Amino acid sequence: MAISLSVVLLLGIVLVVLIRGGSLKAGPAVVAMLFGFFLASTGMADDIQRFLDSLASMINSISL
Repeated sequence: MAISLSVVLLLGIVLVVLIRGGSLKAGPAVVAMLFGFFLASTGMADDIQRFLDSLASMINSISL
């Protein structure tokens, strides 16, 4: 759950920066948020979560 919260926080910050910088208008941002909200309630949500978990695991395993 900590990874999910971190991703949500990171994407929220990116969204605010894009809106404040003028790269993204408020209307399309709301549509994108609603799309994500409704996508989370579909059958694809588990596959997306598994992909993000494996991506986070892969990034975490990289050592410099």
